[in-house]
Amino acid sequence: MNNWLKANGIHLAIIGFFVIICFVYFSPVLQGKAPAQSDVIQAKATAKEIMDYKAKDGKGPLWTNQMFGGMPAYQIWVQHPYNGATYVISAIKAIFPDPVDAVMLYLLGAYLLFCVLRINPWLAAAGAIAFAFTSYNFIIIAAGHSNKALAIAFCAPIIAGVILTLRGRYWLGGSLTALFLALEIRANHIQMTYYLMIALLIFIGIEVYHAVKEKRLASFGKAIAFLAVAMCLSFMVNAGKLWTTYEYGKESNRGNSNLTTDSEEEQNGLSKEYAYGWSQGVGESFTFLIPDLYGGSSGTRLDDKSNVYKTTESMFGPQQALGLAQQMPVYWGEKAVTSGPYYFGAIVCFLFVFGLFIVRSRVKWWILSVTVLFMLLSFGKNFPLISDLFFNYFPMYNKFRAVESILAMVGLMVPILAFIAIKEVQDGQLDQKFLMKRLKWAGGITGGLALVVALMPTAFFSFTNSSNQQLLDGLTQGLQNNRGLAQTIVDALIRDRAALAREDALRSLLFVAIGFALLWAFINKKIAAQAFMILLGLAVLIDMWQVDRRYLNNDNFANKSDLNNHFQPRDVDTFIMADKDPDFRVFDATISTFSDASTSQFHKTIGGYHAAKLKRYQELIDKQFSTSINQDVLDMLNTKYIITQDRSNGSYKMQRNATAAGHAWIVQNIQFAKDADEEMKAINSFDPKKEAIVDIKYKDLIDTKNSGADPSASIQLDKYHPDSLSYSYSAPRAIIAVFSEIYYDKGWNMYVDGKKEPYFRADYVLRAAQLPAGNHKVDFKFEPVSYYMGENISLAGSILLVAGLGFAFWTENKKKKA
Repeated sequence: MNNWLKANGIHLAIIGFFVIICFVYFSPVLQGKAPAQSDVIQAKATAKEIMDYKAKDGKGPLWTNQMFGGMPAYQIWVQHPYNGATYVISAIKAIFPDPVDAVMLYLLGAYLLFCVLRINPWLAAAGAIAFAFTSYNFIIIAAGHSNKALAIAFCAPIIAGVILTLRGRYWLGGSLTALFLALEIRANHIQMTYYLMIALLIFIGIEVYHAVKEKRLASFGKAIAFLAVAMCLSFMVNAGKLWTTYEYGKESNRGNSNLTTDSEEEQNGLSKEYAYGWSQGVGESFTFLIPDLYGGSSGTRLDDKSNVYKTTESMFGPQQALGLAQQMPVYWGEKAVTSGPYYFGAIVCFLFVFGLFIVRSRVKWWILSVTVLFMLLSFGKNFPLISDLFFNYFPMYNKFRAVESILAMVGLMVPILAFIAIKEVQDGQLDQKFLMKRLKWAGGITGGLALVVALMPTAFFSFTNSSNQQLLDGLTQGLQNNRGLAQTIVDALIRDRAALAREDALRSLLFVAIGFALLWAFINKKIAAQAFMILLGLAVLIDMWQVDRRYLNNDNFANKSDLNNHFQPRDVDTFIMADKDPDFRVFDATISTFSDASTSQFHKTIGGYHAAKLKRYQELIDKQFSTSINQDVLDMLNTKYIITQDRSNGSYKMQRNATAAGHAWIVQNIQFAKDADEEMKAINSFDPKKEAIVDIKYKDLIDTKNSGADPSASIQLDKYHPDSLSYSYSAPRAIIAVFSEIYYDKGWNMYVDGKKEPYFRADYVLRAAQLPAGNHKVDFKFEPVSYYMGENISLAGSILLVAGLGFAFWTENKKKKA
């Protein structure tokens, strides 16, 4: 035991330091507070029904009707009891509170990678801090993108596992790759996993070239075989997650369009406009070095020291001038809204450029190629040449939005090269004069850029964007058409933006100078290696910490009780919740209905918030609700209540929809449509209680001659559960019944008196069926094979993964003893 502690004491000390800095940064968690994350708050509302039934039944349902009429729970919250990765992530979250858990994973994963790269532990700790405290990694925590944070955290240890495997430590590297890739997939942010796979594909490609060149294809092939098995094993562990996601993905707005009237680019995947909605500005890439060069976030506010305030104080008075200054848009990039810049650290950027000049390892070419490619892809609509090639031709690339988020991988690449450069200096294989010359180059490039911005910010940056004219027009109108004064205020705003850039440029110049001085002293042996590493790590931490606090600080935390009660019912909500009917929908016209989940906290709604809605439902929103509200469609969705707001006094009103069709109804007529376009057109105006619009492909399931409505026929909902609905009906002849439930044939089965029977889609998104005459019971049960069979595969994969890890560590221990 003493020998083990002696051998691993430095690692334990570093991990202890990581724990300390995390709890110091997130000190409010020690007071029982939690981060007030907008996306997490929204997610709790979307999962309301799921969690209610989980508390009641002991397990969560696989379907929820709480938003968008109904959708699978796979991409909201679902249990995967046979997935071993679930228990690992749960254990981490049990040890560390949110968001300490995410940052600890950032740090530990990167530390493992740097150690695998044979970097000194103290230097590896500094590298881990450089990656973990990259501004984007903290900005997504502030926003509540917890799954994305976990997915980013697992990227570094996956790369470590791949490197170990390629070095010939097949069992250890392969099993670690399988473990961390399984955790990566379980984090359920496929976009980040996809970007990682592109980076690894480039890495493997470079390794293939060198394996051929060095005539070591046998050992390389063995390593690739182990990695292939590791990938398969990680897929097995997550079979339930992957299968359901793949199955749902084809039916979601990432899948093929059902309407031929949609543009060609929307036929398979997202529209280019939607996917490129958050594109990194080409000039904004300089925020890697100077954080607030583009004004920081959309929430950045000016104060009473600003030029806008000083310009308007004498005219409007202090209070009004300050109010005007705080309303001015400081961020001047082209994104509709941003939570902050991608800042990699001034010292880290300096070391990265230094590494480009001195690192001899082929890893440099991998890092450089990934960095350049991913930067070009992040530009999206701002530089579409490369992005369009990937969007149109690269598999699955058009399934993801917010292309700028690919820079999260660049945020890992940059510190890797930066600290490999320090390692090469430490190894002592490079000539001192050579190093000093390259050191001056790196300092001149990064420090020179910061100096130019500090001295002449407007020489290369305009500090205006395409909405500048709109801002000027709005101010002119608000100032009673005083164009001159409006222009004066805009000019003052531009000076404020430039001043903010100048201030941060000077700050970055200072940290570049600190990094330069430390490295100069180390190269010239003026400072001991360990002291250099510790001082460098502290300088990096201070640099990154200061910027991160602009976007995630104590103000982002609140009492857990306040967060749990974030949504408070209005009087109209309380009235509606008193309705004993278990299954109806609400249309809340007082919010952005289809991008806000707040109403889902209290009611089943026709709206909500989710990035991957069912494609058909999205098309229904676009065609029937985007320009005006189609009452017939509200009725067929059983929209029982409509909430509105009186603009004069702000009070909320509730209107009962007397024409809502109910849980299920019997129709008199069937109108067949030849395709989805005709279906959509038909529901523009129809009586859903009397007729059903059905795609002609279902014609064989309907006998129109021997079925029809009868005055004495009736159907009613007897029992409601998200995963199971029971109806009873009485009819003297065969009937066509329509159910106000969303059609999804990848799991919903219909049973009549316990016998499975076919059903079909009607009214574009609903379920319908021809039912026999008599008194019968109808049950709809959600029984997705993809989930249940996938979970069995997950169990087998988890057992194999544990066995593989055990064997790997046993063989490693055996080698050490030998």
